[in-house]
Amino acid sequence: MSGYLLLEGGAEFGGQMNLPDQKALDLAGGLNAPVRIIPTAAAPDNNALRAGQNGVRWFRHLGATDVQALNLIDKISANNLSLAEDLRKAKLIYLLGGFTHYLGQTLKNSICWEAVLDAFKNGAVIAGSSAGAMVMCQHYFDPGQGDVFEGLNLIPNSLVLPHHNTFGKGWAARLSSLLPGVTLLGIDERTGMLSSRTGNHTVVEWSILGAGSVTIYHDGKREHIPAGEKFVL
Repeated sequence: MSGYLLLEGGAEFGGQMNLPDQKALDLAGGLNAPVRIIPTAAAPDNNALRAGQNGVRWFRHLGATDVQALNLIDKISANNLSLAEDLRKAKLIYLLGGFTHYLGQTLKNSICWEAVLDAFKNGAVIAGSSAGAMVMCQHYFDPGQGDVFEGLNLIPNSLVLPHHNTFGKGWAARLSSLLPGVTLLGIDERTGMLSSRTGNHTVVEWSILGAGSVTIYHDGKREHIPAGEKFVL
């Protein structure tokens, strides 16, 4: 059995984000499920502690009782056996936004990321916002370097355009040209796309929850999917 994926477009922890995040908690097993927040993407500007605590406050506000932000901030901590064991037992793992490439490279081939994959195989919800959602795909765009890199590949043949309703849509034309055949997922701020399995658990269906919508770019076509609707990649 595999778990669930939740990709959010940014500006998390407020507004209508209670819809996807509450659903994620439900899928994780309810308010007593262990929630672990990974603040790695906020580490380069020394913001990991504050960002992590923002996440803790948010999920406690939703009623979660077992919420912790892990001190996973670099390659050394990403290979810490104690942190990995904590992640392996988690039922909701949330990757915060921030520096996309730093997050992707820190987690890639690490013991902690292997633990996240183990948790996912055992039914956990893996969630990410902005940079956290970007690295979950096969490809991600790093605005700092202006280049595309290999992601953690929970969603093959895909790339997330976060903050789509503000600046993310401005990346679409260039990235469609750079990655022909790859599906671009433009996720608005305060919006999430949550996976579920249908058809004997072989087809992944996505539900749009929150304030905005998701725009799909593929093979030169653009499809707009509003909140409340579902789609299959």
